[in-house]
Amino acid sequence: MAALSANIEKLNGYLSRFKNTGIMNRIAGEDCAGSAGVFQSISPVDKSVVCDVARGDVSDVDAAAKAAADAFPAWRDMPALERKKILLKVADAIEARAEEIALCECWDTGQTLRFMSKAALRGAENFRYFADQVTASRDGQHLQSPTLMNVTTRKPIGPVGVITPWNTPFMLSTWKIAPALAAGCTVVHKPAEDSPLTARLLVEIAEEAGLPPGVLNTVNGYGHDAGKRLTEHPAIKAIAFVGESRTGSIITKQGADTLKRMHLELGGKNPVIVFDDADLDRALDAVIFMIYSINGERCTSSSRLLIQDTIREEFETKLVERVNNIKVGHPLDPVTEIGPIVTEEHYNKVTSYFDIAKEDGATVAAGGVKVGDEGYFVRPTLFTNANNKMRIAQEEIFGPVLTSIPFSTEEEALEMANDTQYGLTGYVWTNDLTRALRFTDSLEAGMIWVNSENVRHLPTPFGGVKASGIGRDGGDWSFEFYMEQKHIGFATGQHKIMRLGA
Repeated sequence: MAALSANIEKLNGYLSRFKNTGIMNRIAGEDCAGSAGVFQSISPVDKSVVCDVARGDVSDVDAAAKAAADAFPAWRDMPALERKKILLKVADAIEARAEEIALCECWDTGQTLRFMSKAALRGAENFRYFADQVTASRDGQHLQSPTLMNVTTRKPIGPVGVITPWNTPFMLSTWKIAPALAAGCTVVHKPAEDSPLTARLLVEIAEEAGLPPGVLNTVNGYGHDAGKRLTEHPAIKAIAFVGESRTGSIITKQGADTLKRMHLELGGKNPVIVFDDADLDRALDAVIFMIYSINGERCTSSSRLLIQDTIREEFETKLVERVNNIKVGHPLDPVTEIGPIVTEEHYNKVTSYFDIAKEDGATVAAGGVKVGDEGYFVRPTLFTNANNKMRIAQEEIFGPVLTSIPFSTEEEALEMANDTQYGLTGYVWTNDLTRALRFTDSLEAGMIWVNSENVRHLPTPFGGVKASGIGRDGGDWSFEFYMEQKHIGFATGQHKIMRLGA
């Protein structure tokens, strides 16, 4: 209790200025009111108003896009080492304010401190990693032909739009914005309206670290006006979006008239497949971690457990016991493992699946209940006696809800794993190397871990297939998105040129 009280006191200190002034849009280095007035950010912990937030609309996005376009030439042409120094200073400044970022994010999203305390540090790591790639980002290839020396290079695409979600907003914002800035692009950022606090902190930190005005602009607002204008704006050359698959389809249509490049990191209904020859104790830990950490509100969560029938009963018995022991509570309490669902709307969506599961014939083996009336809390939930055709196995719930489905053979497991519209991640637990090679080769997912939970390595490609998205983040894949390829051919001699009309 002492640690919780101390964290609440610190949080109140950090929030005091926002309660007085609200969160403003930040355009060309200046605070700007929203042309559409304000909306309120609500904490899911106790349903209290966090602060007022400037509501941007078309005119605010137009101003931000102009600021990004005006700032682009100087930022693009800044020597790479100078840009690198600034981005490294941003990383240092993020680390210096990591506690503030974490506490604000917990209160704004309901995520627990045990996870968000690391999110700010991961944000700093994103900036530091991509800063180190700045000098090589424009490197190309030398491709010799019989008559030409062919050289490739890359140039930043221009001002880009970044639209980020509410689940881990600070880390995901840095995951998109850091490589864009490292590539030499300028950015208009529209954070999720349900968690705007740390986007404001990021633009403050970046400018205080030396990022020139207009290089990073933040416009708060709703998808149907501010977001729509950003995806349609002719000055914005690309959109990096993280969110629902349905929304990804909408913004792709909105960007079509301007032939906008799209990077879409979308939903998932990811399988974790546990064979009977696996290390079952480690598999149990990983299964629990990958669905109940971060409140289950993560695109890479393993929300479908495909468990071999020979070990199903024993595994599910241990699973129920562990799930019932997960501590639900105040997100600022260091011992809390699951906090509240982010908004009332999403809380209602998640809890609606408790009845859907029963109607479809599944068993609620753990959880399936709301907790208290003060905030949007639910018990971590496990459905058993399910099959892969049920809604709880096909639809992305995006909460602390796991569906367990038995299988008999490797072929059956693969068929069920692939039988979904999504294809973001997959997790395979087996000690049979040849099976692991066969299974991962046929599993329809952009990212797969064998005998591991999701362990992120920044140089590797991150993204999905099917309805889970288009494009890849990470390493050089990020630069491929934020930069244009250019080819130059130099004649190495006087090769024969066909003469017409001579």
